[in-house]
Amino acid sequence: MNSKSQIVVLGAGGRLGAALAREYAAHYEVAGFTHARLDLGQPEALRATLEPLPFDVLINAAALTNVDYCENHRDEAMRLNAEAPRVLAEICRAKSARFVQVSTDYVFDGEKREPYTEEDPVHPISVYGESKRAGELRVLEANDRALVIRVSWVFGPDRPSFVDNILQKARTEEQVAAVADKFSTPTYTFDIAALLRPLLGSSVTSGILHLANRGECSWREYAQWALDCCHEFGVPMKARTVGAMSLGEMKNFIARRPVYTVLGTDRYERLTGQAPRDWHDAVAEYVREHVAGSGFA
Repeated sequence: MNSKSQIVVLGAGGRLGAALAREYAAHYEVAGFTHARLDLGQPEALRATLEPLPFDVLINAAALTNVDYCENHRDEAMRLNAEAPRVLAEICRAKSARFVQVSTDYVFDGEKREPYTEEDPVHPISVYGESKRAGELRVLEANDRALVIRVSWVFGPDRPSFVDNILQKARTEEQVAAVADKFSTPTYTFDIAALLRPLLGSSVTSGILHLANRGECSWREYAQWALDCCHEFGVPMKARTVGAMSLGEMKNFIARRPVYTVLGTDRYERLTGQAPRDWHDAVAEYVREHVAGSGFA
């Protein structure tokens, strides 16, 4: 792709979409659409807005991501996470444009104890995971040149995530805790943008691809590392250690969560010749550049 290539990002008001739109704007012409500007739930509006636009790539980072809300709103979840991506895939096919759909580690049931590959069977255990898996299938049925990227535990500066919430609590409270028996990989929005960029202009790479930082951890280990980084970089925190909770103690959860969803990135590494960096490095950079330097304290 050259500097005149045009990219459309849906979900530009979200954590990942905002990062993609901002990072790619330095290299390409980017049009970002927030939910307020373009509603996934209105397929006629999607077609009316996007079909006349000239673009080379469309990235759909928009979705209904509230796992517990989805559990009690199945029809809405399927409409936004499965049917809308199919419409987008059709629009891109007709325009011969590259389509990238963002999916999730929650398509897996978590029964495995080593990183999932793209070839592993999927078995979502929540409506959210089911709707995202349906989206994967409908996208690939509608557009055989589409790329579906699965991501996990996404964090970044554009919208608070788990790590921001735990650090906010640790700033004012001496005792904080996080789940110690659920495992995946924190993945930095800036890293997703960098990892995805070489694939934007390549129609050779299609199908499903895992994009995540390397390594694995529990929510508690993730929180402890972020807290350690805060102390190292001089961010005032009352808490020094993160206590352990079990997933079963999370009584406010409505939907089931898979306990192990680490995404293996071997296919990405074979395709590009580059490996994602370890999640520890990504979290440390985030704390140094966006927590310590943001007036967080």
